[in-house]
Amino acid sequence: MILKGQQADMAGNLTVKSNVVGMIGTNSYLLINNTTKEAIIVDPGAEAGRIEKSVKDNEVTPAAILLTHGHFDHILAANELRELYGIPVCAGREEEQLLASSMLNLSTDYGCTCTVKPDRLFEDGEHVMLAGFDIEVIATPGHTGGCVCYYFEQESVLISGDTLFHNAVGRTDLATGSSKAIIQSVHRLIKQLPADTKVYPGHGAPTDIGWEEENNPYCYDIS
Repeated sequence: MILKGQQADMAGNLTVKSNVVGMIGTNSYLLINNTTKEAIIVDPGAEAGRIEKSVKDNEVTPAAILLTHGHFDHILAANELRELYGIPVCAGREEEQLLASSMLNLSTDYGCTCTVKPDRLFEDGEHVMLAGFDIEVIATPGHTGGCVCYYFEQESVLISGDTLFHNAVGRTDLATGSSKAIIQSVHRLIKQLPADTKVYPGHGAPTDIGWEEENNPYCYDIS
């Protein structure tokens, strides 16, 4: 069952609000700076009106849209929200081709043809300041070739998209996917991030790095 209600967690100055949107139940996040009342919209996969309502209800000003990858269920509302708020859409550099192709991003297959041209493309390891947060971009290819995660070190939060789930990883049998690459990407996250890092995935419940290191079957042999 897909839950449509909004959930919220706090991590220091960051409030993470989750809306489950679209036909596949994608976690679209609103990341709120509690001090400045700016916000970042992550993976607006559908239902722009519900995301807009969340922005209004929380009385925040959107600063940017972050995409973890280019599959249709993470991008369908991006163009509408970009136009509504006049904010940039940002993604990993290696995802530009998939975002530009309705066949590669699967939107054609689901009858909702969509492409997105990012305003800003991030490099692996780049640090960006958005809504008052220092965010590290971590390239995590595997689910797609250009997947990225967004790490908020000060807040101990990782937005993992479809790379790392609770006790699982994203599928790798779609265009530009690679099972070898996703295992390497997950190992990188486990090695690089502290165990208490809270992980907010693209689908399903939150988890943390320590739990995944101990329990996720894809995190074997990481020494």
